Amino acid sequence: MTSLPEIDGERLLARLDAFAEIGATPGGGVNRQALTRGDRQARALMTALAKARDFSVFQDDAANLFIRMEGRDSDLPPLLIGSHLDSQPTGGRFDGALGTLTAFEVLESLADVAFEPTRPIEVVVWTNEEGCRFAPGCMGARAFVEGKIPLEWAGTRATDDGSRFNEDRLATIEALAPEIDHRRLGFPVAAYLELHIEQGPSLESAEIPVGIVTGVQGTRWLEVLFEGQTAHAGTTSLQFRRDPLKALTTGLAALYETVMPEKADARFTVGRIAVTPGSVNAIPATASCTIDLRHPDTFVLDMLEEDIGTQLAAAAETERVSFSIRKTVDMAPVTFSEDVVATLQTAAKTAGFNTRSMISGAFHDALFLAGHAPTAMIFVPCRDGLSHNEGEYVKPEDSVAGAHMFLASVLELLR
Repeated sequence: MTSLPEIDGERLLARLDAFAEIGATPGGGVNRQALTRGDRQARALMTALAKARDFSVFQDDAANLFIRMEGRDSDLPPLLIGSHLDSQPTGGRFDGALGTLTAFEVLESLADVAFEPTRPIEVVVWTNEEGCRFAPGCMGARAFVEGKIPLEWAGTRATDDGSRFNEDRLATIEALAPEIDHRRLGFPVAAYLELHIEQGPSLESAEIPVGIVTGVQGTRWLEVLFEGQTAHAGTTSLQFRRDPLKALTTGLAALYETVMPEKADARFTVGRIAVTPGSVNAIPATASCTIDLRHPDTFVLDMLEEDIGTQLAAAAETERVSFSIRKTVDMAPVTFSEDVVATLQTAAKTAGFNTRSMISGAFHDALFLAGHAPTAMIFVPCRDGLSHNEGEYVKPEDSVAGAHMFLASVLELLR
């Protein structure tokens, strides 16, 4: 009789250490950006580990990597589990890697006891989740769901060395091509499950080991531009100034006082501000900024976006400068599968985990998979909620607990 599968916590933690050495930074994090040499090294190690356990390995046209355990009925669509291995330039060792290696540990724990699942299970390593070297993020998941590589990505250039996306994508595929098989994008999937660090402080502060993610909030990125008139800083009095930076800062001050204070679930962030010509003794000719706006409700997002435009336009009129705003990203909120979420809740109860239901503030590959298959996510706490930072940290016991919850969830999904 087959024994029940069990997570090998020491093996999982050792794997995390091994992958953290690829692209290791002096500050204890990793620089393993998408489709770089470090990313390829991580994929090669993943492939070697899979082949050592006699799992099948595939990759598709987006360089997504798949590791397959066969099931009793191999014609059934697989249960897909995984995350990503690429990082920010000064990223942490857990973002993405913990989810990918937890999924692989689940596969190994099943193989350890010769467990034969009812359907195939596949671990996926998605390409370019982070979007820092090539934009947009989640390229691999998007291409998988769409079933093709969008034409507009072909000439996208890397932020570090200027290489083209298509060149690095093909080089990454070719690096493993002699060893593994190729498959098409967008094959049918029974369900998708992803584990990730929370990237926020709520689980840690509440001392809750597991978050069951019920959806992802919507995201809009806006580019704002004010155009005024450059003039001499020492000779131009107030009534003759058409200062775009004053308009920008006045408008932003009003938004900081209203958007998040009045909407607790809203997130309003100005990530970049620039002025031209950038001279110390000249009034700027232009002032621009980016705005990252998030909320779980599309209707509220619409209202907030309209209010942002209204307040910034009013500031422009007061300062007698021109104003424009452009939306560059619009990702609608997503609600995950009620059935999969309910299955995770059952698994948590069976495994004895205290959980919290939560909305993800960050977008993940699961956001896009939700349009292709029933999907949900599991979060584990990270210290101080810190992520995209070399100081990112997950306690060993929380990593292992998350893996136990993930295994329990996979077994429950297989039912």
